[in-house]
Amino acid sequence: MGPVTAQIAIDAPRERVYELLLDLSARPAFTDHLLKRYHLLRVDPVGVGAGARFYLREAGGWFDSVIDEAEEPYRIVERGRGGRLNRIPSLLEWRLTEVPGGGCEVAVTFWTQPEHPVDRVLELRRSQRRLAKGWREVLQRLRQLVEEERPVERLEVAGASRLGS
Repeated sequence: MGPVTAQIAIDAPRERVYELLLDLSARPAFTDHLLKRYHLLRVDPVGVGAGARFYLREAGGWFDSVIDEAEEPYRIVERGRGGRLNRIPSLLEWRLTEVPGGGCEVAVTFWTQPEHPVDRVLELRRSQRRLAKGWREVLQRLRQLVEEERPVERLEVAGASRLGS
């Protein structure tokens, strides 16, 4: 699936938005309508190496995503695999640009690169328009969460509360 991009202006400091995006345990607070059955892949859900697994129907099924690059406070790149037999490479990129007046513009880009012929045929049946609409809604919910300074309910790895005791 070619790149699906959405962007939005947020009236909040870029650093605050970046910190929220870098913490995968906070993602369900604004992505739960698009990324279903979201699970963390490690106890520390922040920064490079943090990962999550989720179901993304519009892109073909289950996906794993791991933060691969983090350039504070400009860019976060997540790489992963998903779809049928977890063989479709995927990339999710968040770009944050400062705008005059103290706010920022956030752009998110998601794409998959099916290599297997069966995966390429199946991808033709998926709706890029519906996926783009989902990412636009993610950004709208992110803006609302940040601008209203609402508390964020964070996800934990099962059994994490028992570690270290």
